Amino acid sequence: MDSSDRLPVGIIGASGYGGVQLVRLLLEHPRVTIAYLGGDSSAGKLFGDLYPHLAHRVSLPVEKIDIEAAARCAVVFLGLPNGLACDLAPSLLERGCKVLDLSADYRFWDLATYSAWYQKERHDSVIAAQAVYGLPELYREKIKAASLVGCPGCYPTASLLALSPLLKQGLILPETAIIDAKSGASGGGRQAKTHLLLAEADNSLGAYGVAAHRHTPEIEQICSDLAGHEVRVQFTPHLIPMVRGILATVYATLRDPGLVREDLITIFSAFYRSSPFVKVLPSGQYPQTKWACGTNLCYLGIEVDSRTDRIIVLSAIDNLIKGQSGQAVQCLNLMMGWEESLGLPQLSFYP
Repeated sequence: MDSSDRLPVGIIGASGYGGVQLVRLLLEHPRVTIAYLGGDSSAGKLFGDLYPHLAHRVSLPVEKIDIEAAARCAVVFLGLPNGLACDLAPSLLERGCKVLDLSADYRFWDLATYSAWYQKERHDSVIAAQAVYGLPELYREKIKAASLVGCPGCYPTASLLALSPLLKQGLILPETAIIDAKSGASGGGRQAKTHLLLAEADNSLGAYGVAAHRHTPEIEQICSDLAGHEVRVQFTPHLIPMVRGILATVYATLRDPGLVREDLITIFSAFYRSSPFVKVLPSGQYPQTKWACGTNLCYLGIEVDSRTDRIIVLSAIDNLIKGQSGQAVQCLNLMMGWEESLGLPQLSFYP
């Protein structure tokens, strides 16, 4: 396809880890061209100077964040810190752009919940009501018709893909759901933070945000939608000394203690039969984060403990791809009526 026939897209917040992954994916996408890169602290610099490994492919500078400049694009990705996208999205939508937000600003159906957890008052309730939660495996048809998509966080993505079939089909006691999740350091972003320094994080494993992590209400919102009533979950994230990847181990009590592992594998396989990026593993096989590294895939391993009547689901994703930029491109494909897997990697960086 000639470059003049490609869809012009822009990225605001292009210099972070999510932004550079998005640039890499869009450079390889056969139907788009990157027409605008916007940023704050990096404005005026060549993107190739920020990321020299892409200099041979990207000659664009990072421009100051400007709505009129961004509006020359048909689609704009917002890769900004929480609380900033909601100030920009309404103006972009008004100018006819489709918007995909990678922050938390448009993930919540109840803005009061967002404000309580993210400490920002919102005045865009009409716009927010139009947003679709961007998890294609659950809301594919809504995403196809959307102009504004709130792309899920990495922990919610891994956790919800593990829980969705169980909640949708009423197979578990929802109040027993426990999520124990571990993420690589790239999930903390590119800004300098003491706890992410090599000397602090290496050879160490620790929990954070215990009983108070901001992804908890996001997970609970979708779990409640699936179950048809309010659901509370126990979610504990951990920082593990690796660069990328998430492994979420989900525990819950089965309603029917007679279900065995093969039953659940059959149920999960049927639930995700039309989801090209979810791979349900065979009996006795459990996922590793390295399998998903650099891909938009989610690997699910399933076990049943007949002694405790619990199901255990292990979910592995790349937090920067399926947990962020890749999922956004997956949503873009749906919004534009393209093949869902277009331009998205399915082969990992292995070993």
